[in-house]
Amino acid sequence: MFGIVRPCPHRLGAGLRAQWTAHLCGLCLALRGDHGQFARIVTNYDGLLLSVLTEAQTDRAGDARRTAGPCPLRGMRTASVARGEGARLAAAVSLVLASAKVRDHVADGDGLLARRPVALAARRVAANWGRAGARSGSLVGFDTALLVDAVDRQTGVEALAGPGTPVLTVTEPTETATAAAFAHTALLAGRPGNAAPLAEAGRLFGRLAHLLDAVEDQAADAASDAWNPLTVTGTPRTEARRLADDALHGIRLALREVEFTDGRLAHRLLAHELRRSVDRAFGTTSCGHAPAAAYGPPGTPRAPQAPDDPRIPDGPYGPDGDPSADDPSEGDASGGDPSGGEPTRRGRRGMWAGCAAALGLFCTCRACCADEFEGPWSRQRREGCCAKCDCGDCSGCGDCCECCGNCDGCDGCDGCDCGCNC
Repeated sequence: MFGIVRPCPHRLGAGLRAQWTAHLCGLCLALRGDHGQFARIVTNYDGLLLSVLTEAQTDRAGDARRTAGPCPLRGMRTASVARGEGARLAAAVSLVLASAKVRDHVADGDGLLARRPVALAARRVAANWGRAGARSGSLVGFDTALLVDAVDRQTGVEALAGPGTPVLTVTEPTETATAAAFAHTALLAGRPGNAAPLAEAGRLFGRLAHLLDAVEDQAADAASDAWNPLTVTGTPRTEARRLADDALHGIRLALREVEFTDGRLAHRLLAHELRRSVDRAFGTTSCGHAPAAAYGPPGTPRAPQAPDDPRIPDGPYGPDGDPSADDPSEGDASGGDPSGGEPTRRGRRGMWAGCAAALGLFCTCRACCADEFEGPWSRQRREGCCAKCDCGDCSGCGDCCECCGNCDGCDGCDGCDCGCNC
């Protein structure tokens, strides 16, 4: 899973979290339904924004959902998922861009793609994805040739760039592609008047995506002598941050001009979570899942806190990192997992059976995504990795309404009626 907008589900609140999951699963299932199981690997967080924007503008809310069957990534639960033209547009764009990304890696000879048999197979996959994306795009009236042209122009722009070239010259093809995709959501929703502001929001989102990718990869690109727009054009990180902040502000202004039916999730993702993405890329903050966010950089003492402070959980080793704080009987001679609940009646698994169960848990993401799962060796109930998320400020509604500072009528960030429209 990849993308620059990666919201922590605990920060969204129950209602918005359900909507976000519905769009993510809807994109995944649209890829599977139209293009087969293998196509699901191109599911990405940014692609689902197209589905979110389409639904946020439409009045056909009753037809926008269907019940999907059990899935390992949902803890083997059924769920209401998004369907329709928005999900298909997201699938088409995801396929075409993934195809371009694979071709780019093949051309650069990255990793295993430097081997000829692997490169040939990758080219075939990329070509199939490109054709599949074009078919899906045509079904919803979107010409994916705009995306292909942008990708092709990107190569030429990068070849001509050098010291002193404005970095925005390099980001222009990405901006053009995302502007076209965002604007098309207005046509799908039957609101052509929204096309212009959404095109502007998409253009700036594309700029951000390109800049943040360059910032996050700059050190690795330097180590491998790979092409990086900031390094090649001599753009300092301070200038990149200024451009990113300007893009964030421009997206908020553009969203003010869009007429939404229910724009809460779109607003949350593009006005608030996108800022977190910028902060994360530049190292100014991060999600509470990361140790640096919860406890500071390595070697930094934890700040004192009240013992009953609900915002910062004890974590897997109990308070203050004491391994014995949670369970005095901790210790598993057979390599099983620590006690996380009442044991079942079926007894423990052996080593090899437990290894097979553990492989199944992690390959299906149940250990992360499920609220509860059965320990592979002990068969005791365990909480998923995300069950106790320390997201810092996700427990209050101040973040939802940070743009206006007025939380009257805000119910846990799930039904914000404060009128904020940043």
